[in-house]
Amino acid sequence: MDTMGQYQQLVVTYATVIGTKIIAAILFWVVGRWLIHLVQRMLHQVLEKQKVDPSLMRYLGNFLGVALNIVLVVAILGYFGVQTTTFAALVAGVGIAIGAAWGGLLSNLAAGAFLLVLRPFKVGDFVTAGGITGTVNEIGLFVTAINTPDNVMTMVGNAKIFNDTIQNFTINDYRRVELKCQLAGSADHVAAMALLREKLATVPNVLTTPAVDVEILDFTLVGPVLAVRPYCHNDHYWQVYFDGNRTIREALAAAGFPAPMPAQVVLVQSPQGG
Repeated sequence: MDTMGQYQQLVVTYATVIGTKIIAAILFWVVGRWLIHLVQRMLHQVLEKQKVDPSLMRYLGNFLGVALNIVLVVAILGYFGVQTTTFAALVAGVGIAIGAAWGGLLSNLAAGAFLLVLRPFKVGDFVTAGGITGTVNEIGLFVTAINTPDNVMTMVGNAKIFNDTIQNFTINDYRRVELKCQLAGSADHVAAMALLREKLATVPNVLTTPAVDVEILDFTLVGPVLAVRPYCHNDHYWQVYFDGNRTIREALAAAGFPAPMPAQVVLVQSPQGG
């Protein structure tokens, strides 16, 4: 009976110690998570006062949260007597394995950091990035969300964007609209060019400076081809593009310019009489 009592006492002692540690670990986890959220909120407020880009704020907040959660887990394991040096070596080994298996994912993560620091574009810009043209909706840790003009949300890997050519149509004050006009060979091209300069300048949202460019671009069998190039802000590009084409058609027709028609010269030779 004495031996059984000793075993019972030993079980109670170990249960008490382990239970105390479990309760303490739960309290550490709850308090630690609360402190992590508090630090993240404080960081967000500081960065917001400094007018840091929202995407960069989310990036730094997520990175800080992951790092602090790892520290919290290591601290709790250390409280239970787990050798944290062994755990750190294990984490390093797992990190190497994950890095080898998820090399593309980590390259997207690194490219996302460079995109947020170098800022070749920001949320709301109209860009061509990674072969996709549209408005930047979000710059994430691994992918960038671009909303295309046909209203399709497209996710592009940050590594693909960073390794490819980036065109930002929003960053400059204005953009040139590329239009063409085919004239008939018999048309007075000088009068047509003067007329188009005048009419295109009246299209809504076309800038007066730089002025509308109208010059001969090419020659075809039908006649000369004019390059018609008004300038506008990027927000009005498609409106100016469509209104410009309609203005070219209506202005030339109202002024009586001949419609461009393909022409062919047919030579007919009659056989000579004997």
